[in-house]
Amino acid sequence: MIRVGTCGFCEGKRKYFKDFDTVEIQQTFYRIMQERTLRRWKEEAPEGFTFSIKAFQGITHPPSSPTWRRSNVKPSRNVGLLKPTSEVFHYWRLTLKEAEVLGARFILIQLPRSFKENEESFSNAEKFFNSIERKDFEIAVELRGWSEKGIKEFVREFDVIDVTDPLVRIPLHKGKVRYYRLHGRYEEGKIIYNHSYSDEELKKLRERVLGWNIEESFVFFNNVAMCKDAKRFKSLLDLH
Repeated sequence: MIRVGTCGFCEGKRKYFKDFDTVEIQQTFYRIMQERTLRRWKEEAPEGFTFSIKAFQGITHPPSSPTWRRSNVKPSRNVGLLKPTSEVFHYWRLTLKEAEVLGARFILIQLPRSFKENEESFSNAEKFFNSIERKDFEIAVELRGWSEKGIKEFVREFDVIDVTDPLVRIPLHKGKVRYYRLHGRYEEGKIIYNHSYSDEELKKLRERVLGWNIEESFVFFNNVAMCKDAKRFKSLLDLH
């Protein structure tokens, strides 16, 4: 089974719930959400719809990250990078609560490039994952700038889903669920979000997702043209 959606609602929710069967909530990364908003989204979604939420940036991003400019929280020096601090664990509990209210299946932990592939990061991750409660949520982790060897060790050690772009590399975990994020094209290590996928790229994406699929695959588009490209990709899957 392959489910296709976007990172954030790319159109009005009522229409989105008709066009797609999954979404990755982005607001939970930038802001602490009100429960009534999440509860309303859950009630509006059709039966069988799958929510994923992006973990709050206080867990992953240091106070120097520009993403904090959009937050309703002022960061302390002890936030981000999976540091085993009271602030990070507090934000994890808040994220966990939001996932419960929304009825989410996945929690995405997107780590910035400042989360380097080194001993300190592994130590932080070990203390973080050994301390947190996961409940029944599946944890997906996107590591940026890491080697395949480092990613493979990380996802195996902490039993998380390896989030990847199928046009870039194969997933490195052995679970029955695949979680893909497509941000656009890459130039010299930088992501160019202002990208519309060509027919050839989408056909290659279909070939890889179908070829690698074990049980379930979730494909989330996160480029500027995500709504259009996600619908085009869904059409390709329907024609297969």
